[in-house]
Amino acid sequence: MTPADHVPAPDTDTSTTRDRSRSFGGLAAVFCLALVALVFSVVGLLFDDGGGGAASAGAGDLATSVSLSEFAISPDPLRVAAGSTLEVVNDGTTPHNIAIREISSVAIPDLQAGESAMLDLSEVPPGVYTVVCTVAGHEAAGMSGQLQVVYDSGDEASTEQVAVDAEATDHSSHGGDGTDWDELDMAMMESMLAFPAETEGVGNQPLEFEVAEDGAKVFDLTAEIVQWEVEPGKFVDAWTYNGQVPGPWIDVEVGDVVRINVHNKLPMGTDVHWHGIDTPNDMDGVAPYSQDLIGAGEDFTYEFVAEETSIGMYHAHHHGQMQVPNGMFGAFTIGDVALPTGRTISGVEIPADIEIAHELPMVVNDAGVIGFSLNGKSFPATAPLVVQQGDWAVIHYYNEGLGAHPMHLHKFPQLIYAKDGIPLDQPYYADTINIAPGERYTVLVNFTDPGTWVWHCHILTHVESDQGMFGMATAVIVE
Repeated sequence: MTPADHVPAPDTDTSTTRDRSRSFGGLAAVFCLALVALVFSVVGLLFDDGGGGAASAGAGDLATSVSLSEFAISPDPLRVAAGSTLEVVNDGTTPHNIAIREISSVAIPDLQAGESAMLDLSEVPPGVYTVVCTVAGHEAAGMSGQLQVVYDSGDEASTEQVAVDAEATDHSSHGGDGTDWDELDMAMMESMLAFPAETEGVGNQPLEFEVAEDGAKVFDLTAEIVQWEVEPGKFVDAWTYNGQVPGPWIDVEVGDVVRINVHNKLPMGTDVHWHGIDTPNDMDGVAPYSQDLIGAGEDFTYEFVAEETSIGMYHAHHHGQMQVPNGMFGAFTIGDVALPTGRTISGVEIPADIEIAHELPMVVNDAGVIGFSLNGKSFPATAPLVVQQGDWAVIHYYNEGLGAHPMHLHKFPQLIYAKDGIPLDQPYYADTINIAPGERYTVLVNFTDPGTWVWHCHILTHVESDQGMFGMATAVIVE
């Protein structure tokens, strides 16, 4: 397979050290729930002591807990008593947090799925505030709401003032009175027309190497924190390899001796795990089991033989929950997985003599400072794949995030012919491919029809919000 070009971004230098380049039921349940709600209502009335606290009959809708999920903060609005504490529960499947935008010191750090913590509101004066999840991309996906802090539920003046303030500051309406539908339309159109937007930095760049006297291919990786522009004007402190997100693409041939020098410029220790790559145990990259931790300011050299064709990846393993979502991941390929050429699959004949014009690693992420992204960028800064009508392309999907993502390509069916780098005996077509964390899917696509075709995660809150399109969306432009 000899790809014709490698297009990580329209203005990227595509030179490499190789002789080829790459581009990248029902009613019963409702009745039961209603019955349970009625029983609890009656019990509450029987045991109410008439007090004026948050748990008293006079407390109205005062809340004592709040739920975080994909992607909502509920209840919304959140009405609490001044001076109280609020239990924050992560009922979702990915990390979430909560903070008061106007008082940033009042916050709960990231909670893992199922965890809870208490938010102290003793220093928050009565009034109306905005609460958000500050995990990258989560607020845009819908995790924002209104916090109403009141003196006492029996204080009519306080309650009335909060109601007035809420009407003046509510930005969370999704169809209620006051929604400006024209504004929503305009936000979506403007966000989509901004694509593709230019930003600083390009990931997935082929990593150059030197050939040592003993014939080994020698690569250098530097782990460091840099300013990375995820979307226009949004710079984050990304944890990177060689200042890129994703890190540079390592591509070798079967039989190569691979030597990789890792230089740690992070403020903490690290290691590098070669995910899906066959290595000896002492090169697996998991401190302290298979190696010593690479301390801050230290170096370590990994060396192994590229024994077999692989579609792998590399990423930090030490404190991976921090280092990986924040950017420390990259593609690692060895040779080429055999194409299912000359076969008829689902009635489609795959020519025996196709030429691959583009090969693209597509790394999805959903967490850390990078957030909802494709190859380290969030829409409209995601780079389109630009092809010519009739081109064939190989796409390697990698999931370095915390949740599964169903990647949907408009118009063109994707022929899945390898999973985790392992060729499938029975390749199959799909228009949406659900990629779990750590998985890799390799697909073959023939771009037959001209136009701009959208390509995105089909969890819609990962790509659209009231402010327009964002996150895990890009396009294929067929010329």
